[in-house]
Amino acid sequence: MHHQLTRRGFFAGAAALGGGLAVPSWARSGHDGHLAGPGILSGADIRLSVGHRPFRLGKRTGHAITVNDSLPGPLLRLREGQNLRIAVTNRLKEDTSIHWHGLLLPFHMDGVPGVSFPGIRPGETFTYEFPVRQAGTYWYHSHSNMQEAMGLYGAIVIDPAGAEPAPYDREHILVLADWSFLHPHAILKKLKQRGGYFNRQKQTLGGLVAGRDQPAGDRAMWGRMRMDPTDISDVTGATYSYLVNGHDTAGNWTGLFAPGERVRLRIVNASAMTNFNIRIPGLSMTVVQADGLAVQPVETDEFQIAVAETYDVIVQPREAKPYGFIAEALDRSGQVRATLAPRMGMVAPVPPLRDRPLLGMKDMGMTDHAAMGHDMAGMDHGAMKMRDKSAAPGITYGPGVATVSPSPMDRTGDRPTGLEDAPHRVLTYRDLRSLDPNPDRRAPSRQIDVHLTANMERYMWSFDGVKLSENPEPIAFRHNERVRVNLINDTMMPHPIHLHGHFFEVVTGNPGHHPMKHTVNVLPGSRLSFDLTADAPGDWAFHCHMLMHMHSGMMRVVTVRHEHGREGEGGHDGHHGHGGHQ
Repeated sequence: MHHQLTRRGFFAGAAALGGGLAVPSWARSGHDGHLAGPGILSGADIRLSVGHRPFRLGKRTGHAITVNDSLPGPLLRLREGQNLRIAVTNRLKEDTSIHWHGLLLPFHMDGVPGVSFPGIRPGETFTYEFPVRQAGTYWYHSHSNMQEAMGLYGAIVIDPAGAEPAPYDREHILVLADWSFLHPHAILKKLKQRGGYFNRQKQTLGGLVAGRDQPAGDRAMWGRMRMDPTDISDVTGATYSYLVNGHDTAGNWTGLFAPGERVRLRIVNASAMTNFNIRIPGLSMTVVQADGLAVQPVETDEFQIAVAETYDVIVQPREAKPYGFIAEALDRSGQVRATLAPRMGMVAPVPPLRDRPLLGMKDMGMTDHAAMGHDMAGMDHGAMKMRDKSAAPGITYGPGVATVSPSPMDRTGDRPTGLEDAPHRVLTYRDLRSLDPNPDRRAPSRQIDVHLTANMERYMWSFDGVKLSENPEPIAFRHNERVRVNLINDTMMPHPIHLHGHFFEVVTGNPGHHPMKHTVNVLPGSRLSFDLTADAPGDWAFHCHMLMHMHSGMMRVVTVRHEHGREGEGGHDGHHGHGGHQ
């Protein structure tokens, strides 16, 4: 059955939430969604309203900020090549905004207060207007006052103008999120009071006896460096519930399939702070799209989706039984299970949480001495080097810079944090190859280093040791300039780094077919490079997409300007660096 014939069946979901909160039609159960209808918006003119609603999860009810009275907000179903007007009305008592994550548009329509527009004041309506220049899976969210942590997010699907490069019979959208009944500002306050406030998985004597934790000598060494190898996620399952389309595991969001169908799962990580490990026990997944752009199909059993990334996978269930879609938090402090099933009412099993991972020497940006026959006690000299200011002269040193990685490595071929020892196939960035050739073959004319810096104990986050509030100069590019950007992670956490208004090539050793992304996860202690064609004039946000890192200062502004008389400098052939027409 061709996917065009069953597009009306592309969504199904679980029982509706209570507490008076509307659930978009694509997230409910027991019916097929349509291309346009309640909760699914399409066409040239769309109206969105941002307001307050109660949100009920289990027996608890909290306060949500919603779009059109639903969480997630309504799906926007668009078509490549159309012109779009979206009128957003603010019914809150504070300013709001909506950023169209991953969309290529004029910078003043990008929706970042203080960078590209002033924001939307209470009671006012702002109309976004732009052409839809690409196809794929994207999403939208607030860029104001940490509102996305309270529910202001939704999915965008843009159908291609031409043929679909990865045909399918049925599709489901799965919007992942983390939800806390604690207000995000209260969470941030607790983290500033004590950096590991939500870490309830510290090493114990029992863990040592069971072989899950490090020997006492190793732990003492980490203590001398004032670091904790279990401090992998700032905010954990101690306060978060993890959701698929607004439902937790008990809600059992369910997507239907007929055995033998090619089912496309469009997966959006709309969480505030949580990277998820994704697997479907008993089913392999074929990745066909990353961050909205097509990749050469690659089969895997598990992958990690960082905050703000999107992945499209195709699965083909053969048996008429329920399969569990498992999204496990990076630190394994919690998970959410949804169900893929041939009929409603079926419930897939919930696997036990796996042992929480421990950070190692690579995560400190150091050579793996253990692999060379040395024990951790021999690391003290290296630990001192981690604070050697001569190691990174581009950093502004102060209380916000606790460590500098002495030997940051390219880890794009490494399995992501916590999946190093999984007994099955795990996706890495080097497995991703763009379907179409990269559109700009020029070598970069220059390169710049950007250090991801922090004092985790004091909960201070920055680029190059400088917070955005300290008014650093914008990172400047000439229009159509080709630049290599080296992201150097001097912290012991992965950071999903997002550049607005552009796609870039992640340098993975697949020249000509590097994956094109707008958000890239930089592993702890690592160095990751991307090649950028600065083809979108204007001012653009550039930041870590972990919401509280960005809010604490891990953000800069990128400015792209015409150079008088040399607009096409470098012999650019007119292709767009975003590769958005795949």
